[in-house]
Amino acid sequence: MALFKGCGAAMVTPFGRDGQIDYAVLERYIEHLISNGVSALLPFGTTGEPATITHDEYKKATEFIIKKVAHRVPVIVGAGSNCTATAAEKAAAVKSFGADGALVVTPYYNKCTQNGIVEHYKAVAKAAKLPIIIYNVPTRTCVNIRPETIARLAKIDGLVGIKEASGDIDQFQDAAKVCHDVGFDLYCGDDSLTTIAIAMGALGVISVAANPAPAYMSELTSLCEKGDFKSARELQFKLNEFIHTLFCEVNPIPAKKAMQLLGYDVGSPPCRLPSLNPSTSNCSNRQCAESVL
Repeated sequence: MALFKGCGAAMVTPFGRDGQIDYAVLERYIEHLISNGVSALLPFGTTGEPATITHDEYKKATEFIIKKVAHRVPVIVGAGSNCTATAAEKAAAVKSFGADGALVVTPYYNKCTQNGIVEHYKAVAKAAKLPIIIYNVPTRTCVNIRPETIARLAKIDGLVGIKEASGDIDQFQDAAKVCHDVGFDLYCGDDSLTTIAIAMGALGVISVAANPAPAYMSELTSLCEKGDFKSARELQFKLNEFIHTLFCEVNPIPAKKAMQLLGYDVGSPPCRLPSLNPSTSNCSNRQCAESVL
């Protein structure tokens, strides 16, 4: 059985004015996502700034989210590292925290081979003993999982699917064919490709746009699941300008700005260094506001 279908939210991490995680905002934000139809929460993926989070913060925030969600939707926690032993340790910890699954990004910086990717995930899955969604995002990691490698990964116990975020529609189609042929769950990692992805067999999207616009992204995936691709196409067209705005600078800078415009004070500044506030030349406050509204 799939970990989830529909719209999974790639959660931001809200920081208070003291620079620490703001748990009051986090609690309200969790309810904002669930009440607007999101079908899974995914903290500490790329959008959650995991590289800036300490081990103690990671543990405390993950346990807080799991407790507040209280099994209403699955919680799938980011647990990647470019050190295989560290990724295995994090994935095992995620299970002990009570998560439903882990999202494990490819090793970054090391530039490992396709064989290295397979061995990395084999070691992580063996240690974790909970369902793992692989996360392919070569623009961040400099490592790309080839479609033929997906077929090898699908044979490893504990690996249940892949978030494909290469942004390459041809690669996505090839990955979709492989996932269909071997029975491996596929999730879209690019909001603007959601309708296309589900039409090609993806179970849903792991979405940045779901942070400020959970109802819209949940409606989009619901229309696709019902096979109403005419309505889904129209909604996708309507959302795409907004989605492009969310990536006018590096994620999650614009997404956090959009959250602030909606009344969720996710920090001042919203991101931890080395990320900064959005540049007015690239992503104006008015542009963000108009897109959100």
